[in-house]
Amino acid sequence: MEHIRHAFNCFAQDYDRQREHIIPDLRQFYGTAVWAAESDKPEPEILDIGAGTGLFSAYLLEKFPEAHLTLIDIAENMLEMAHQRFTGREHTEYIVRDYSSGELGGPYDIVCSALSIHHLEPEDKRRLFVRIYTALRPGGMFVNADQADGETPYFHERYLEYWNDFLETGPMSAEQHAEILKRRDTLDKNEKLSDQLAWLKEAGFPDVDVVYRNRTFIVTVARKGGTP
Repeated sequence: MEHIRHAFNCFAQDYDRQREHIIPDLRQFYGTAVWAAESDKPEPEILDIGAGTGLFSAYLLEKFPEAHLTLIDIAENMLEMAHQRFTGREHTEYIVRDYSSGELGGPYDIVCSALSIHHLEPEDKRRLFVRIYTALRPGGMFVNADQADGETPYFHERYLEYWNDFLETGPMSAEQHAEILKRRDTLDKNEKLSDQLAWLKEAGFPDVDVVYRNRTFIVTVARKGGTP
C-alpha cells in the first residue's frame, strides 16, 4: 500500500478539481450512493473508508448533517484536505491508517467508500468486506461507490474505450491526461461486479444489490441483517 499512499499524497491538492473531468456523470454517481445510504438515526455513526479529501462524506453530510463521522485514509495529505473541508465541525475524527489491514473500529450505522477499494488486491477486498460486516451494527449499511471490470474481455475493452473517450474530450492538458492514465494503469485493480456481489454475500450480508452502473463505475449496497 505504500505506493498508493505516495501517489495520492502527491496529487492531494488537485484531487477534487479533477474529479468531474475524470469520472463520467460524477454527480449522479455520488448522488445514487448518498440515496442508498439509510439510517433511522438522526445522528448515525458513519465510517468513510479511503475517505481522501472527504468528498463523499461531504455529500453524505447533506443528508445526515448531525452524523458522527470517522474518516480513514492511508494518505495523510488527502486527510489534511478533508480536515480543511470540515474545519470546526464537531463529531469528526481523522485516522491515518492502512484500512486494508488496520483496525476499523465501530460499531457503525453506515460504512461507505468511494473510488478507493478497487486499489486493493482481490483477497484483501474479500477480507475487507468481512471486516466491514463485523464493524456494522445490525441493520447497518455498506455503500461502495467504486469501479468494476467488465464481465468479459469484450466488455472490458468497451468500458475502457468509453472512459478514454470521456477523458479525451475534457479540459485537462495532455500532461494531466497522461498522468491520469498512468495512475489508472498502475494503481487500479478492478474486479468483476459479479465477483464483488458474491464476496459481499459471502461476508454475511443478506441484502446485496447494485443500484448504479455506468460501465466501469458502480454503486453497490449491502445491508447487515437484524434490527438496528
